[in-house]
Amino acid sequence: MDVETRRPRIANITGGLSGPAIKPIAVRMVHEVSKNVTIPIVGMGGVVRAEDAVEFMMAGATAVQVGTASYADPRAVENVANGLKRWCITHQILHVSSLTGSALL
Repeated sequence: MDVETRRPRIANITGGLSGPAIKPIAVRMVHEVSKNVTIPIVGMGGVVRAEDAVEFMMAGATAVQVGTASYADPRAVENVANGLKRWCITHQILHVSSLTGSALL
C-alpha cells in the first residue's frame, strides 16, 4: 500500500510471492510434477545462483528460468549459467541434462 494515496502500489492489487521465498515450494512442486508427467518441466522461483538451478534440476526440471534475480542484477542469467558450468566441472558432470531427476530420495 502507498500510505499517502491509500492505494495499492502494484497493478494486480494483492501482490504475490517470488524470488528466494518461493523456492522451497517451487522445488517441491517440480519434484511432484516430474513424477506424474513425461513432458519437460521448467523449474522457476528463487533461482539466484547455480546451486539453485542444480537443485531444481535434481528435483526433475529439464530447464530453469531466472526471473526476479534479473531485477537486482541484469547479468543474473549469465552468472547462473556460468556458475552451473563451473559446478558441473567441479562435480565431474559431463552433461547438465544428467542432473534432471537425479536427487537421491
